[in-house]
Amino acid sequence: MKKTSNQRKFKACLFGFLLLAANSLQAKETSISILPKPTRIEAINSSVALTEERVPVYLDKKANLNSCYINTMLSEAGVYPQFVSNVAKARIIVKLDEKYSVNKEAYQLVAKDNKVTIAASSKEGLLYGLQTLRQLPQNVDNQLVIPGCIITDSPRFAWRDFMLDESRHFHGMRVVKGLLDEMARLKLNTFHWHLVDDQGWRIEIKKYPKLTSIGSKRDDTDRDFSPEKWDSIYPDRKMFYTQNEIREIVRYADDRGIKIVPEIEVPGHSSAAIFSYPWIGASSSREGKAIGGDLYNVIDPKVEEFLQDILDEVIALFPSKIVHIGGDEADYTHWKNTPQVVEFMKEKNIPTYSDLQVWSMNRFSKYLASKGCRMIGWNEITGDNIRGEANKQDSQSEKLAPGTIVQFWDGDISLVNKAIEKGYDVVNSDHNFTYLDYDYGSISLEKAYSFSPIPEGLSKKEESKIFGSGCQMWGERTPNTDRLYYQIFPRIAAYAECGWTSIENKDYTDFRQRFKGIENIWKERGYLKTQLDQY
Repeated sequence: MKKTSNQRKFKACLFGFLLLAANSLQAKETSISILPKPTRIEAINSSVALTEERVPVYLDKKANLNSCYINTMLSEAGVYPQFVSNVAKARIIVKLDEKYSVNKEAYQLVAKDNKVTIAASSKEGLLYGLQTLRQLPQNVDNQLVIPGCIITDSPRFAWRDFMLDESRHFHGMRVVKGLLDEMARLKLNTFHWHLVDDQGWRIEIKKYPKLTSIGSKRDDTDRDFSPEKWDSIYPDRKMFYTQNEIREIVRYADDRGIKIVPEIEVPGHSSAAIFSYPWIGASSSREGKAIGGDLYNVIDPKVEEFLQDILDEVIALFPSKIVHIGGDEADYTHWKNTPQVVEFMKEKNIPTYSDLQVWSMNRFSKYLASKGCRMIGWNEITGDNIRGEANKQDSQSEKLAPGTIVQFWDGDISLVNKAIEKGYDVVNSDHNFTYLDYDYGSISLEKAYSFSPIPEGLSKKEESKIFGSGCQMWGERTPNTDRLYYQIFPRIAAYAECGWTSIENKDYTDFRQRFKGIENIWKERGYLKTQLDQY
């Protein structure tokens, strides 16, 4: 049949429309925007259109993924899954593959042939692939489309942490779970939970109930340690986590591929515990009453037993098998003025108080090792004379136990090199770059992004001893969630990319552009309330 003029016009218009749509799709394929930036993205001249109301998704049962969480994660991106057991029927396939076992956090995402396949050797790798997938959907002519691509990705560092201090101000389970959600989005894998400090004890220890009945009753940064402060500020408000609540949060984190590392401070920052049980303090046991700022009397076998009992309960709650022991800012005056401590040091030929601290740290390290755990602590645990704590720089006789992780935060950056030379793994948390409690005038978003966990002067072999990096949200000035979120967001995204993305793939201008998708989500959730230029 001969085509009419109108038919020809219609076909020409239709062809033009399809060409325009194809060009539009191709343009979008070239603008794949993922944060943190993956190792390699290869665009493919195709796409995966998710036209189903419920998209068939296959989850490898052996990966033990939480389907409820996966449903929530993908639904946020407009992909509403229907989980299927037959891989042949799936449009999104999430499967374990041992060929990625060299790095358990590595994954590959392939979007082609009208399917999306995510492969990794571990649950964590699959979760990272899913986090990438949730950033991929694009709206093309009112249709949800995954641009054709092959994304091959793995993190630069094995340890990528965010620390929350809840000793100074207690925020509770809802806030913690929300922060874990955003950590997962950014592929941060370690939640460093600062549960203990001078101002408050936030974890239930069943053998020592006064730690929470007394030690949890403050919720501020006031350093007035008078007994009235402990008894009268918040007498009825619960400001600690029960062990059941801890277990719930641990499960919640595990579903998101995050391990939790609890911090139990020794020997300093222990006033909350000492006001609960004064006999455990050096000055407090001598004076017969609780003394603020005191140190644990680490030479007393009963105090050591007290701390080991606490560690036993903590270890049972946290399957990460890594415990942070603190170790920072110990005021050695309390040991110096305690005759029992001074005499002990003479008997054991321990020349300085920093040596005594290393001696006690090693005992905890060995105890944790006997329980199948590893110790991490702030870099004072090495015994280095950061603020003149020791009597003589060169008098150190005690050496920190092998296998300990040193978290650098203070002192000359050369101390990182020194710790590595001694064989320790190091987490770099240089306060000049990573402290989220610092204002934006001190650490802007751009300065946060510029942080390099590897200091200058390390050989390639030594670089491998940089275990990773951490950013710290100390709680002195976060009495409410508005202030908490203002300090954390958006800088946490910069730190996530510092920990994940290779140095050659980092670019601040590009980061700002890629951040726009997450920026809109964080504004909707109330985490961001001002323009990005203000940070």
